[in-house]
Amino acid sequence: MQNKSQVNDMGSIIAPGAREAAFRAFGAYRRGEARPELQYGFSGESSGMSASETALAMRILNGVMQNMAFCDYIASCFSSIELKKLHPLVLDILRISIYQIVFLTRIPHSAAVNEGVKLAKKYSNQRAAGYVNAILRKVSDCAANNRLPEAAGGNERQRLSVKYSHPEWLVGELCDILGQEDAEKLMRDNNSAHTPVTAQVNTLMADTDTVLSMLADDGVEAKKHDWLDSCVDLHSPGNITLLEAFKRGHVYIQDAAARLAVEAAAPEPGDFVIDGCAAPGGKSFASAIRMKNTGRIAACDVSAAKLSLIEGGAMRLGLSIIETMKKDATENDGGFLAMADVVIADVPCSGLGVIRKKPDIRYKAHSDISALPDIQIKILSNLSSYVKPGGTLLYSTCTILKQENEDVVEAFLRENREFSLAAFSLSGIGRFPGGMATLWPHIHGTDGFYICVMARRPTK
Repeated sequence: MQNKSQVNDMGSIIAPGAREAAFRAFGAYRRGEARPELQYGFSGESSGMSASETALAMRILNGVMQNMAFCDYIASCFSSIELKKLHPLVLDILRISIYQIVFLTRIPHSAAVNEGVKLAKKYSNQRAAGYVNAILRKVSDCAANNRLPEAAGGNERQRLSVKYSHPEWLVGELCDILGQEDAEKLMRDNNSAHTPVTAQVNTLMADTDTVLSMLADDGVEAKKHDWLDSCVDLHSPGNITLLEAFKRGHVYIQDAAARLAVEAAAPEPGDFVIDGCAAPGGKSFASAIRMKNTGRIAACDVSAAKLSLIEGGAMRLGLSIIETMKKDATENDGGFLAMADVVIADVPCSGLGVIRKKPDIRYKAHSDISALPDIQIKILSNLSSYVKPGGTLLYSTCTILKQENEDVVEAFLRENREFSLAAFSLSGIGRFPGGMATLWPHIHGTDGFYICVMARRPTK
């Protein structure tokens, strides 16, 4: 069974509204109506809830997303009815209640049981309420006596799939890449409740100590990143857009891995940079700050709405060299040919490196992911034509799958002999003479992220 100490308990003051909000949000996700707001709060569901209620609702929603297969397994061990025959709403009630009993040690089991029964009465019927009551009481009794069943499966990978609620195909991929021991460490890290929000300091407007002081004034627990300058980790910051440091443009939200990707590309003041798939804008912002707001950055994206958000972010941060452009990264722009000192190809990907922050990503269909490499190669090939001779091409993803990373780069290099891998260094991590790096949550404390730097051969 998973270690309860890995989960952040929310305290002993229980708000019934929080459970219902989590239940409703999870149901909306399951029905495909909305992706749950897993990091910044409930937009609408939290209306009228206190900060503590919202925090508890978030913890339950995140926790069920992280541990759904395991909660289902526990339910199946005590149910005389196959789970697939249950009404989906009843199964959802079991999931959020079992999660509380098994993982949130400061919540009284009786509260989780009673509130689960209330939800069953409200959203189903008396018979369902009796069923839910019976199952949850059995689970509660076993949990109280430390007799909950261990995760099981037909083989070790199936067992890990149940224990950590990662689909079996993904468990297989991770074991093949990392080996079983490291794969299990990664999955455990993916299910952690302690992942901080990482923010970068806009050094053109403030220093790290000033930002930390402002965050403290707003009641936010924050500290300097362990090894990356001008980077801070925020714990339970609530709505970040309401913080004074954010409103003044002193910080923007970006994981350390994405910041390091820009460091690897190393744009310099006065450069012309093309960010080919720029939304939500973090790499354009990091480049502009590194360039001391001198030079030019073309932040391109296919979505006008996302470009508007980048414009707003650049204005808030005081970054005047960023120009947004509505462009499809698969379609060539002749005006950009061989013009850029640095081209950033941060391509659409499966996102499997950010499961710890967005637990629902693990449930993407494998078939949807298998189509991505063709798109990624097409984007990379197109954007590479914008790199001037002697310039730099950055390929990056927030996934850890070889078929989206190394395989894409190798296919590109076979067809584009004027490009070659270029060595780079990452602060706090080291030098990568082979031109490629994969960052891992359980090793580096960052998002799972792939960074590759290539150089275009100078003109003779």
